[in-house]
Amino acid sequence: MKSTKYTVVVEPFAERHFIKTFLKKHKSAWELTLDSLKMEFEQIDFLFEKTIAEIIIFSEKINICKTEFKIAGTQESRKGSGNRCIVAVHKNTNKVCVLLVYSKTDLKDGNETAKWKQIIKENYPEYAGLF
Repeated sequence: MKSTKYTVVVEPFAERHFIKTFLKKHKSAWELTLDSLKMEFEQIDFLFEKTIAEIIIFSEKINICKTEFKIAGTQESRKGSGNRCIVAVHKNTNKVCVLLVYSKTDLKDGNETAKWKQIIKENYPEYAGLF
C-alpha cells in the first residue's frame, strides 16, 4: 500500500504538559521515543493498517485519532504500556498535529476517553466543534 507522507507538528500544549513528565522520567529514551513517534506519524496510514491507531472522530477534513506507544528500550508492549497519543490528521494539508501525549495514569479517576476529549475541547478551540 502507498502511504501519504505527512508533516508532523507537536503542538505547544502537548509539549508543556504531559510530555514534560515523560522527558523527566525517561530522559534520553524519551527523545528516541518521540523521534520514533514522529516517523510513524509521517506515515500514519500504515498505523491504521496495523491497528496501532484508531480514528475516534471522523470528518471530511480532519480525523482525531488515538494511538498507543511504548517507551524505547522498555519491555512493555504498546498496549500494555498505557501510553497514548491523540493526534489530528489534516487530510487536505497532509499534516498530523500531536495534540496530547499521556499515560493512562495521567488521566486518573473516571473515563479516560471523556477526560482527554475534555482536555482537547478546552485547549484546542479549532477542534472543539468536532466533538
